[in-house]
Amino acid sequence: MATISMPEPVLRTPTATFAPPPPLERAPTAVSIQHANVWYGEQQAIHDISLDLPANQVTAFIGPSGCGKSTLLRCLNRMNDLIDGVRITGDFLVQDRNIYSGGTDVIDVRRRVGMVFQKSNPLAKSIYENVVYGLRVAGIRDRPTLDAACERALRAAALWDEVKDRLHSSGLSLSGGQQQRLCIARTIAIEPDIILMDEPCSALDPIATQRIEELIQEIKPQYTIIMVTHNLQQAARVSDQTAFFWLGKLVEFSRTIEVFTNPKSKHTEDYVTGRFG
Repeated sequence: MATISMPEPVLRTPTATFAPPPPLERAPTAVSIQHANVWYGEQQAIHDISLDLPANQVTAFIGPSGCGKSTLLRCLNRMNDLIDGVRITGDFLVQDRNIYSGGTDVIDVRRRVGMVFQKSNPLAKSIYENVVYGLRVAGIRDRPTLDAACERALRAAALWDEVKDRLHSSGLSLSGGQQQRLCIARTIAIEPDIILMDEPCSALDPIATQRIEELIQEIKPQYTIIMVTHNLQQAARVSDQTAFFWLGKLVEFSRTIEVFTNPKSKHTEDYVTGRFG
């Protein structure tokens, strides 16, 4: 993949007028977003976004702060429901089921669509209890089942060998990078279909970031991963396709190598080459 050059910023602001991005041909589709709009009170944050995200691949959402990428990500497991004054329209289909249809079990949605946040958030519990927490909430009490799930999730998160002899130590005793992998293990333990990651490496050092990026590649065959990142190099390294957002609109959505080496939109080119952002 071509190295991304970052020239000096120029004093130029792109115009807000652009054509809708063309459809991206790939299958099967794990998540389909159709005509999504989001308002915070009277302010519209997302404007008529439609895109289909493929299964068992990594999709990166990129764009400057305030462009709507995290808002759209949180729509996919209904986290925006927790914010007062939010209004959402459009269809959000996960495995062909509209997660905003009447009668939808929001707890089930969040089990099927797990989330890893910007800042690691381990519980004030043991490493073991952190991993199996979601299973206990779901009513699973059988110890052999919990033990097997804990080991499976920690192995998948590349953490087992580092903590297998101290599973009953506090999760808060781990390093920052280990805590983030613990949170990924907690997400994996409930066997979701989709994993959302909102800036999962922004608080980590380069070595811990590399471990998380390697982990993303390792688990990709089992999970569909959608990641928000401000780190363009990270998006280029780990994602299969990239969506670029600006002012709450989807500007371009294509294979990552095309977005970074042959963008169709001048807005995308200006952003990935550092002219604004």
